[in-house]
Amino acid sequence: MEIDLKRAYDLPADDDGCRVLVDRVWPRGVKKEELRLEEWMKEIAPSAALRKWFGHDPEKWPEFVERYFSELEEQHGSEVKRLKEIARKGRLTLVFGARDRERNNAVALRDYLLKTGR
Repeated sequence: MEIDLKRAYDLPADDDGCRVLVDRVWPRGVKKEELRLEEWMKEIAPSAALRKWFGHDPEKWPEFVERYFSELEEQHGSEVKRLKEIARKGRLTLVFGARDRERNNAVALRDYLLKTGR
């Protein structure tokens, strides 16, 4: 599976493949046409409670990933399956709005898909 990550504020590229926004909240100041999305899967984003608890605190990252993986397993089976199907057919680009490119829900989601995708 080829799964890339791209911040919503980065320009889309022709080789991005299927672009899916995986945030619960629309990226501030970005128009729909600018993102060139195939889908917006806000339901696969971390719960509001988990997102608030994490608060993009780097020290909470390992526990955030663990909790988010649990949410994905318990609540988002059909969405996870859909993303895996897309990724098996070609490149999948998970689009996110967070400033931190290394510790955000799209990174965790990509890791989960790769870990469980085989």
